[in-house]
Amino acid sequence: MSRLFRFPNPVNDAAARTVALGVVTMCVVALATNWAWILVPLTYGFLARVASGPTLSPLGQFATRVAAPRLRAWHKSVAGPPKRFAQGIGAVLTLASTITWLSVSWSVARWFLVPLVIAAGLEGFAGFCLGCTAFGWLIRFGLVPEAICAECGDLSARYAAAGYPVRDN
Repeated sequence: MSRLFRFPNPVNDAAARTVALGVVTMCVVALATNWAWILVPLTYGFLARVASGPTLSPLGQFATRVAAPRLRAWHKSVAGPPKRFAQGIGAVLTLASTITWLSVSWSVARWFLVPLVIAAGLEGFAGFCLGCTAFGWLIRFGLVPEAICAECGDLSARYAAAGYPVRDN
């Protein structure tokens, strides 16, 4: 049972980016068509990925078993804890959107998807994970123990590895 609820570390970046693109697609379709019901599988997917990585998530299974093996040229391993944190942020946003849709209205609930589209779009298209960056800052400020992910606290190394310019102090 503990194996079922285990988040992978490291994570295949191609799979993570594929999941992000799937999230962007689902959000854009929901926003463009006013199909609020898409919140249900979207919310389930985030909750499943927080709990077990790709194991219980249909989108996660597609990303790891179908898409990522075909994207070998883009395969690189990245730390798992910040990806789980990012999935947690997505879970909070989609859960808030779903509860708002059910209790208030879709016209209010849809606004929770806008930051999700932006964050998932940055991850999927540019490989820049906002949640991962926030996780690194939380480690740097001492709010998350560095032992959880030693490499995550060094933001300059992560930015340099991603090809972003790094300023020396």
